[in-house]
Amino acid sequence: MIALIQRVKQVKVDVDGVTCGEIKQGLLVLLGVEQDDTIEKMQKLAKKVMQYRVFSDENGKMNLNLQQIAGELLVVSQFTLAANTKKGLRPSFSGAGTPEQAEALYGGFINFCRSEGVTTQTGQFAADMQVSLVNDGPVTFNLQV
Repeated sequence: MIALIQRVKQVKVDVDGVTCGEIKQGLLVLLGVEQDDTIEKMQKLAKKVMQYRVFSDENGKMNLNLQQIAGELLVVSQFTLAANTKKGLRPSFSGAGTPEQAEALYGGFINFCRSEGVTTQTGQFAADMQVSLVNDGPVTFNLQV
């Protein structure tokens, strides 16, 4: 399971011109599911996202996590993160999870974060989405479990 996280000042996601998710300060999480992903991996990654120290403390050092700053999450399903790009000029998606598996783990990730008390907004699974953001830093990390 892959989470590409971006520290943001604000972000929103639209589907067909309608905003379906929007947050202020926090993290944009682009979430990709691979074939061997499980509920246990999903929960481990969700904890890592929420506890990853990417926000500045009073000394300007990245020592604070999402929960410590009362930040929010916007989680967007991102099938293309599971692409194998090592060979050729066209991505291979043979390692990606099935749509059913991906939707279940995507929903589980969102529900797990909410159960931990984190305000969590979402995109729309398998939709053509437009994501607009103000990246803070920019600060971007690729987290995997």
